[in-house]
Amino acid sequence: MKPKPSASVLRVLAALGLSLALLAACKKREPVELAGAASEPAAAVRQLATHLQRNDLVGFARDAVPPDVHARLDIAWRAGQSRWPLTELPLEDKLVPMLAALSAKDAEKTLQRSFERQFARQDRDLKEAARTLGLFGVQYVKKEGDYTQEERDHYAQVIAALGDWAQQAPLGDPALAKATLARLAPAARRSGLTTEQALSDAGMTASLQRLTPFFIEAKATFTRYELPLDATFADLRTGLVEQKGDIATVRIHYPLGEREIDTVVSLTRRDGQWYLTDYLRHAEDVLAGAAPALTPPASPVTAPGNGTDPSPAPPDR
Repeated sequence: MKPKPSASVLRVLAALGLSLALLAACKKREPVELAGAASEPAAAVRQLATHLQRNDLVGFARDAVPPDVHARLDIAWRAGQSRWPLTELPLEDKLVPMLAALSAKDAEKTLQRSFERQFARQDRDLKEAARTLGLFGVQYVKKEGDYTQEERDHYAQVIAALGDWAQQAPLGDPALAKATLARLAPAARRSGLTTEQALSDAGMTASLQRLTPFFIEAKATFTRYELPLDATFADLRTGLVEQKGDIATVRIHYPLGEREIDTVVSLTRRDGQWYLTDYLRHAEDVLAGAAPALTPPASPVTAPGNGTDPSPAPPDR
């Protein structure tokens, strides 16, 4: 009959097993660099993710497009003709109404009562809605809308990941909703951006600066609902797939919820800097639609040669 191990031996083995398990878990979570990670195109994509991780919306907008395009986008923003880079967000047209609703007097109590009536403890219905919306969203981006093939492949993965997350997240928790409203509403009020006119008056850079505290709280909200977006940005990895002259293809891999997103994006080099081709296309589409507002005023007509008023002088008296 084999002797039984002593309690002290069991504790040592248990501690050793736990240590090994923790080391294995840490090793498993450690991101592995992709091939071509040190290339300039791959670094350009990671830089944008770093800006978002650091809550630097101004830096993101600055580095996402060439300086001349950025300047024209700011003019279009002030004219109410552009809301780029906010238009890169999902449901961007709902941002101002959401800020207005959260900024309203007693919004915390009003919105909490609305939540209690419609969503509180409705976990089964919310999960089913998330599943249905996820399936519909994936099919939509695969077949409809004005998307490039790269965007379709990427967005389909993102929507599927968010659908999985929403089916597990505590969306019907009243206490969590109350805590969320208590933080989002003051952040929305501090922005002062509750109308389109307020955005235009502030201009693109100042608007992004004023939206930063709200962006921080929005990310914190997702973390409370078990979707840590900072981990997504921090663990994003990139690698060069191909480069031909001023065109490059970069692979992007990052965690989102319980899924791993793996996709490719195209980049274009302008004046020695690399930019996401889809961002350039979106910005140029905005500017094309805003062209009349961006036309500089005509210069006053002057007489050739001397720059004086060409109207005839009055006759001598």
